[in-house]
Amino acid sequence: MGVSAVTPIFTALLYLGTLPKPFIWADPGTIITMGRPVTIWCQGSLQAESYHLYKEQVSQPLGMWVAWNFRDKARFSIKSMSPNSAGQFQCIYNSSSGWSERSDYLQLVVTGMYSKPSFSAHPSPLVASGGNVSLLCNSKDTMDTFHLLKEGGAGPPQHRESRFSAGRHQAVFPVDSVNISHGGIYRCYGSFRFSSHVWSHPSDHVDLKVTGTFEKPSLSAHPGPSVTLGENVTLQCRSESWCDTFHLFKEGFIVPPQRLHWQNNTGPFQVNFTMSLVNSVHAGTYRCYSSHSTSPYLLSQPSDPLELIVSEAANTTSPSKHKPDFKSASNSQDYTVENLIRMGMTGLVLVVLVVLLYQS
Repeated sequence: MGVSAVTPIFTALLYLGTLPKPFIWADPGTIITMGRPVTIWCQGSLQAESYHLYKEQVSQPLGMWVAWNFRDKARFSIKSMSPNSAGQFQCIYNSSSGWSERSDYLQLVVTGMYSKPSFSAHPSPLVASGGNVSLLCNSKDTMDTFHLLKEGGAGPPQHRESRFSAGRHQAVFPVDSVNISHGGIYRCYGSFRFSSHVWSHPSDHVDLKVTGTFEKPSLSAHPGPSVTLGENVTLQCRSESWCDTFHLFKEGFIVPPQRLHWQNNTGPFQVNFTMSLVNSVHAGTYRCYSSHSTSPYLLSQPSDPLELIVSEAANTTSPSKHKPDFKSASNSQDYTVENLIRMGMTGLVLVVLVVLLYQS
C-alpha cells in the first residue's frame, strides 16, 4: 500500500482493549485523487508507546509508529493513492497499562478510475427558498452506486443505488425544502459494487443557487425591449439595496447565467449586460438577480420578467408597389414604337402591290 512507518513482523492481535479508543482522520481528506498523497493520523494518549494501523480484512497491522518525538498522535503516510490503498482503516495504541480499543472506521476513497458521470439539476439549479430540486447523476457505464458530494460540506457523502432507465444507469438525489445551507457546488461519482472504495472521475460541477434571500432588483432594456436584427441592446439590472454581484438568466436556456460585479463604489447599485449584433437567439424572457460576493450562492428574489423581441429590418431596397416602374414603362414604350414601324412598313408594301396590279 505504500504506508511509510516501521513495520515489524507482527502476530495478529485479537483482544478487547481497555484504554480509551483513539481518534483517526486523514489529511487532506478521505476522498483522494489517484496518484496523490494522503496522511492518516491517529491520536491517542500522552502515555502511548506505539501506534498501529489496521485495514479491513487484513489481520496484521499495516504500519507501526513508535512514539518518540510526540506521544499523543502518530502519522502514517501514503505517498501515492491507488485502488490498493483504498478501504476501511482503524488504529490502536498501547502503553504500559495495556492496549486501547480500536478507533472508529476511516473510509478512504480513491477517485479517477472510471469515466466521469453526467450530472444535472432538475428543474433548474436555481431554486427558490423552500422549494425542491432533484440532482440527477447518470452514466452509460454499468455503475452500481452513485455518490453525491458538496464542496466544503460538513456532512458525509450521500449514496444511492443506480437504476437502469433510458439506456443509462442513474440515481436521483432529491433535495427538499431548500434553505440557505443547500447553496453551493455539488459533484457526483460512480462506483461498482465489488470495489466500493474505488470511484470514477468527478462529474462536472453543478452550482446550486438559492433565491429569495434579498429584495428583487429591477431589469430594463435600453434603448428598448424591441430590437432589430444586428443592433445592440443593453439590459440594466439595478438594486435599491447594497449588493455587489448581478446575475442575468434567460428562461429555457441551459448555459450558465451571465454574471457581472458592481464596479462603481459611489454610484447606484447597477450593472449593464450588453448584447452586440443581436440575432434571433437573443430573443426571449430574461430575469436578473442580485447577491453579495461573500455569499455567492444566495440570491435575491427574481426581477420582474423582461421579454426581448428581435425583429427583421424593413427591406428598403425593393421597389414599392405604389411607385411607377420607370424601367418597365420605358420598355413598354420601346415595344409600342417598334410595332408601329412594322405596321407602317406592312401598309406601304400593300399600297405598292395594289398600284402594280392596277397598272397591269
